[in-house]
Amino acid sequence: MRRHSVIAGTGSALPVRCVTNAELAQRVDTSDEWIVERTGIRQRHIAGQGETTATLAADAARAAIKASGLAPTDIGLIVLATATPDNTFPATATKVQALLGIPDCIAFDVAAVCSGFLYALGVADSMLRVGAARHALVIGAETMSRILDWEDRSTCVLFGDGAGAVVLSASEAGDGRGILATQLHADGRHGPMLYVDGGPSTTQTVGHLRMQGREVFRHAVTNLSAVMGEVLAEAGLEPGDIDWVVPHQANARIIDATARKLGLPAERIVLTVDRHANTSAASVPLALDEAVRDGRIQRGQLVVLEAMGGGFTWGASLVRM
Repeated sequence: MRRHSVIAGTGSALPVRCVTNAELAQRVDTSDEWIVERTGIRQRHIAGQGETTATLAADAARAAIKASGLAPTDIGLIVLATATPDNTFPATATKVQALLGIPDCIAFDVAAVCSGFLYALGVADSMLRVGAARHALVIGAETMSRILDWEDRSTCVLFGDGAGAVVLSASEAGDGRGILATQLHADGRHGPMLYVDGGPSTTQTVGHLRMQGREVFRHAVTNLSAVMGEVLAEAGLEPGDIDWVVPHQANARIIDATARKLGLPAERIVLTVDRHANTSAASVPLALDEAVRDGRIQRGQLVVLEAMGGGFTWGASLVRM
């Protein structure tokens, strides 16, 4: 039996502070009605003093490790997806490693913005398959609030902070569980539609997030429905075979439009954007953990994870839980 990767545990973490649309309306020219109508977002969590991408990631990782029944020292690989690292270097994954008390393992970051968790999952899956480690932590963690322009109502209302994690374990069991297919894409020609206007090599500043919302929406619906079709085709399955879709939680309208394009009923979509907003690389694992813990997603079910983000990057993974 060929070695493959199985999701052995999930976890998530959110900052303490929750910010409602009404609170945001006191700061920028917006309203709860305006935000909900265009995005479906009602609140988001914002990192406070002492809460960083690394601390949120470590909290999510601890929960995933506990759910897996493993110990931190069993982890041989940490792949952390983030667009908001604690520092330019070292990699935030190494800070998480230290916070978890793991003395030695492979640890590095992946930068693919909102698609980062799918990229990280693909990398970790490949490394487990070739024997680089037995157990891996795959984490998506962000503090997007720290790169927002709080005077720009078109972007500052869309994002939140948080972290989600899964433990991937190598398996040779023939029970059909595990990552069945992954497809990843990028098209750098569209970078100017969703980007941060700063960086060490260009401006020597962190910069702020900038976005052309309508263009992003259009590309997202097209690309996400296509890549979901690709992973299903790779596995020889149809949309009707899917038990759950865990999408990137960017905008409820994008999620609805993508589901309609594939003919998927709303009751099969895990939706958390109303409470978490867009947490970039953290959004998919956050939503996955919520649906696992409340009992919606159960062992043996077929789940599609999908996301698109700045770059543009996009991808999907088909998993039997």
